[in-house]
Amino acid sequence: MNLHYQTDGQGETIILIHGLFGSADNLGLLARSLKNQYKVISVDLRNHGRSPHSDTFTYQDMAADVLEVIDQCDIERFSLIGHSMGGKVAMALTELAAPRLNHLIVLDMAPVHYQVHRHENVFAGLQEVAKHTVSSRSEAEHYLARHVQEPGVRQFLLKSFAKTDTGYGWRFNVDGLIANYGTIMGWHDVPPFSGKTLFIKGQNSEYIQTEHRAAIARQFPSAKAHMVANTGHWLHAEKPDIVSRVILNFLQAD
Repeated sequence: MNLHYQTDGQGETIILIHGLFGSADNLGLLARSLKNQYKVISVDLRNHGRSPHSDTFTYQDMAADVLEVIDQCDIERFSLIGHSMGGKVAMALTELAAPRLNHLIVLDMAPVHYQVHRHENVFAGLQEVAKHTVSSRSEAEHYLARHVQEPGVRQFLLKSFAKTDTGYGWRFNVDGLIANYGTIMGWHDVPPFSGKTLFIKGQNSEYIQTEHRAAIARQFPSAKAHMVANTGHWLHAEKPDIVSRVILNFLQAD
């Protein structure tokens, strides 16, 4: 699985891992704030962006993919920053490469199995677009809007709508994501990772709850937490300067 990735900056290495329906570009604001002091590698996970598609889509698979990129780049030690699903990939990587990790930073995600299906309308919208022969993003948005009401969500999804050799279509593997949605929402506990770990929560987001504290403490006993006020799940896009400052302070606290 040869993932697509992009590299910016120089220095100690930080790996940025996007969430569901995303791509390397989604954490671009973070990359820009970090690249002056660090080497930043932003990956497209399998079934996303310009990376290959696959029927298998476990967190162990995705973590191994990212580690393969790190090894290809001949990097021994690194830090991880993952948002949402990418946060789970980052947490799963602790099982594969704990001795090599400098810092683990998880943006608005807990190491738990989520029970609520949050994306039914998104999948319906993606499938609606796929039913039609579409020749522009505006046309795709017309069909997407039948199921996805929020303009911001539509614009986020349309970043992965592109022209290919066979016409316009989604870069991510819609059928593969639907088939593996239970796995995406799920989680298998990882062995305790006692390295430097920070969980950053959006105050208005429901992804990290009080009842998740035990699971976090069990798997990441040294973890610290920071809440960003008046933000939701997309805290790094809503308040990029604050989130970047929190991350840099944590990275440089040694």
